[in-house]
Amino acid sequence: MPRPPGHGSGFEPRRQEIISISASLFARRGYAATGITDICRAVGLARGALYYYIGSKENLLVEIQAAVLGPLLAVARRIVEAPASPAVRLRLLSEVLLDIIFQRLDHIWVYEHDYRQLSARNREVVVAQRHEFEAIVIDLLAAAVGEGQFRPMDLQLGMLQFLNLHNHTYQWARPGDEKWPVAHLAAEYCGTLFRGFASADFDPSGIEAQVGRFRSEHPELDFTPDLSGAAAPA
Repeated sequence: MPRPPGHGSGFEPRRQEIISISASLFARRGYAATGITDICRAVGLARGALYYYIGSKENLLVEIQAAVLGPLLAVARRIVEAPASPAVRLRLLSEVLLDIIFQRLDHIWVYEHDYRQLSARNREVVVAQRHEFEAIVIDLLAAAVGEGQFRPMDLQLGMLQFLNLHNHTYQWARPGDEKWPVAHLAAEYCGTLFRGFASADFDPSGIEAQVGRFRSEHPELDFTPDLSGAAAPA
């Protein structure tokens, strides 16, 4: 077997390519039903060279989870600090979540279906990161209630409504969808949710105009998720 290449400039791009190909395999076949031999064949590497890049099969699953949670949490933390109303920040968060879903459909499929295959220690880390994102949604909902935008509600149930509406998009989404682009879906999803959540004194029909105004007033705040790698959130 040829000696694997060193940690040169091509190492990380090749590693990311292996992670993406593996995500596609896991999405089609399932993590448990996909063996190392299948991955080797798909990426064109012998077993030893493959392990050099990925460490283990489970580490691939960890990296796939990180490829979703890393950029999502990184942007969500910035959105929390944005100088905008809670409803506008939820609308911005909606678009980021959908952007990641559309750009990483295979990763999302594995993220939703196979995270329970992780060992206890790795699963604990992933679940903690998921709970952090859920807490961000809950905090924004609570802030919207506190400011009188949303009516009093069960915040846990409100968070689940927000996530369920978004997270199942991966089942039918297609990259580059011209009929339902990400911004349009975020506007529609939040329009539906916010009408149900709205207090008697809040008109959610103006949210899109508020989002546009926020972006024009704060061009320095870029909430585009960085999907260049799969680094786990700190």
